[in-house]
Amino acid sequence: MARLQEIPSLSIIIPTLNEANKLPLLLADLNTWNDNLELIVVDGGSKDSTVSIAKIHDILVIESLQKNRGYQLNIGASHAKGDWLLFLHADSRLDKIWIKKLIAITRKISSKDFAWYFDFKIENANLQFRILEIAVALRSYLFNRPYGDQGLLIHKSLYNLSGGFSSLNIMEDLDLMIRITKTNKVKSIGANIYTDSKKWANSNILERAIKNAILRYKWTQGYDIERLSNEYYSQ
Repeated sequence: MARLQEIPSLSIIIPTLNEANKLPLLLADLNTWNDNLELIVVDGGSKDSTVSIAKIHDILVIESLQKNRGYQLNIGASHAKGDWLLFLHADSRLDKIWIKKLIAITRKISSKDFAWYFDFKIENANLQFRILEIAVALRSYLFNRPYGDQGLLIHKSLYNLSGGFSSLNIMEDLDLMIRITKTNKVKSIGANIYTDSKKWANSNILERAIKNAILRYKWTQGYDIERLSNEYYSQ
């Protein structure tokens, strides 16, 4: 009988800032992985119990010198010991099949040549969110542009080759994806990642999508990133 291939080591990096209400739910999903797993939380100065929650779960906590998600993600990656890196937002939840899918991907040698993303879902039955999910799926598949709230699974060698995350307050995910897709492709993991609909609760989705598209265009034209960040978080 052929010997079962060992599961490659995985480091999961989670940037946080006041995520005490969301982080325990994500950790409950992640704790179902029980082999060769390293969890890293990079905190940007939380004032709630985020750091305490992470430490109670025996997670490596790195206190970031900057409240900057791109910086936090890159610092986390620099400390990671795993062969594979998985970057997740703290307000995410994972499909029950995520472990099976990741094991299958990481055991395949050719998977190292791709960056991988989850299929974006919103925990709300409203029709407008189904439309948003379809738009995100088309953007990811047709234009190779999955964003950070879809997670990112990438082999450490490809991450390092791409230059890793830049220290950007926003657009850090798009910035990295542009560099990756100059030489490599992205693929769906084949499992869902769920995000809370509350972040869109008081906004018109179409209007917000248009505003975000304008921000992305401004960024490609060299618009000041701090001003862009202020515009984004004022929405």
